[in-house]
Parts: sequence; structure tokens; C-alpha cells
Amino acid sequence: MWYLYGHSRPDLGFALSQASRFTHFPRRSHELALIRIGQYLKGTLDKGMILRPAALDQLCMDCHVDSDFMGLHGKESRDDPVSVKSRAGFIISLNNCPLVWSSKLQDSIALSTMMAECYALSTAMRDVLPLRNLTKTVAKAVGIPEEHVSTFKVTCHEDNDAARTLADMEPGRTTARSKFYDVKVHWFRSHLNEHLTVQRVDTKDQLADIFTKPHDLFALFHFLRLLSHSQVCSST
Repeated sequence: MWYLYGHSRPDLGFALSQASRFTHFPRRSHELALIRIGQYLKGTLDKGMILRPAALDQLCMDCHVDSDFMGLHGKESRDDPVSVKSRAGFIISLNNCPLVWSSKLQDSIALSTMMAECYALSTAMRDVLPLRNLTKTVAKAVGIPEEHVSTFKVTCHEDNDAARTLADMEPGRTTARSKFYDVKVHWFRSHLNEHLTVQRVDTKDQLADIFTKPHDLFALFHFLRLLSHSQVCSST
């Protein structure tokens, strides 16, 4: 299942991440969850992503990042500190082709939605920055014109206004509510420029939403269609 998730079925991310937390102490409920995932796969054999890459007259990378603040609270035992952790998810696409996606609980306990979103954005940037450098190197090696490489743009799509506003502040500035965690998560602000930006995206178009919370089949395939028909690069 993890092989399928990592190669062609990003819609499995949330469910597999939840189930994998109990690998070393499984119960009957976890077995039923795995059966449910298997039934879902059997019923969607003809579903998946159809890659429609944008033209190579430009290079662009898009990162959709999302967080679910205390999504497990009230659903799991309150004696378990994991029940108050938030989940972060992101998906990185190059010229409209998804390359990397992730869904996992955050290491630190967030105290607000803003804090959880900032943690998620910081986590995504750890993959965005090295992947951007790798893309530039590969692009030059395969003969993509220098003018396309030099204008290579990376856009991170964030649906939380507070996190986006804080990310766009120049390094060194902070707010009273974010001061205590600013140093830890906002290391990436020094990398933001005209070629690496954080922009707002409407919640209904947030592709990373499927990695942070459960969805019904209609919602899952709605996001998969967005992935297959994404024209983010063409419109920016």
C-alpha cells in the first residue's frame, strides 16, 4: 500500500499514515481499517492520476501545503499526547506533474491554527528548497535553455491568511503571537524572493487538503481531478 501511495495514489496518504501509527500494537479496529482501504483500492482500480505536463517554454514548481489543527482531539484517548497533535500535508508539482507528497503528524504540539499552518509550511519548505536546486541542475544537464532556468519560479499555495502574512514578513520581523516559535519555523523566509513566493489559495482548491483529514469518495476524486487538470503554472 505504501508503494502505491508513493508512486500513483496520493489519495491513500491520510488513511495509511493513520493506520501505520499502530503497526507495533494493532487491534481489531486497525485490521478493519486496512480491510476498508483494500476495499477502496479494489473499487477504484480504474482511478488515478493522469499527468498533463505544461509546456517546457517555462519551468515552474507549485507546492500546496495544509494543516489540520488538533484533528485527532476528541477522537482518540485524551490520555495520549498524540491526540492533540496536528497533521501536516503537502504536495509538490513540477510543471503541473506531482512529484512529492506527504501526510504525517507534526512533531511539536501546535497551540493555534496559525502555528500549525506555519509548522506545515516550514516542513514543506525542507523539500521544496533542495528539490528546486536539483531541478535547476537537471534542467541544465538535459539542455533546457538558460533563460528558462533563470526564470524558474516556485509558488507555495497557503490557504491560511495568518500563516501567509507571517511568511511574507521580512526576516527579523514577527508578531506577538508568533514570537515564541518564529525562530524555529521561519528559517525559510530568507529564501523568499521574486522566484520563491507564498501565495493565497482558496480552501476548496487546496490540493493538500486530502493529506490532512478524511474525505468521502466524491471529495477525494474531486482533488484528484484538480491534480490531473491543474494549470497553475500556465495561469501565473
